[in-house]
Amino acid sequence: MSTETIQVSKREGTGTLASKKLRQTGDIPAILYGHGEENVSLSVSAEAIHRAIENGVKLLTLSGDVTETALLRDVQWDAFGIDILHIDLFRVSADEAVEVTLPVELHGEAPGIGEGGKLSFPVHDLTISCPAGSIPEVLQINISELHMGQSIQAKDIRLPEGATVVTNPTEVVVHIPVPTSIRLAEAAAKQEAAKAEA
Repeated sequence: MSTETIQVSKREGTGTLASKKLRQTGDIPAILYGHGEENVSLSVSAEAIHRAIENGVKLLTLSGDVTETALLRDVQWDAFGIDILHIDLFRVSADEAVEVTLPVELHGEAPGIGEGGKLSFPVHDLTISCPAGSIPEVLQINISELHMGQSIQAKDIRLPEGATVVTNPTEVVVHIPVPTSIRLAEAAAKQEAAKAEA
């Protein structure tokens, strides 16, 4: 799990007007909370946070006015999903279990496609509980042994040591259903075979 160090400064002014002025300087407002300690209003570089998000970084090392390890818990975007308006940072230690939602990536080629099936990938992210210092950037699924009529559930995905699935373990993440045309053809063939035996 990669971490990123970002500079933070304490901010005095809060509210809509102060936040707007802050964003005009290239920084964004943030709130640091958790562990029963007081909430701290911070300003952070918008560029640094964009870079962390693009790199899939969830765990941040804060330096400057505050030195903490924090989880990037929530990001508020503008209406167009371009500019970040505000972020929530949650204090954590590296070995502390936290819940995170991560994207799922498929790797390999499923033999079931060559068998006449069509790949269905209904779930694109999963929530896991994981030590903060071991959070992966993505959850990878190898589909190179996925045949037609088979599926991979959330519980089948390899997780980092100490991690558990929070999402329903029987949630089907990817599968290759048998096409209706093939099922009908197989049913017809069975009927013909049954008639022949009779």
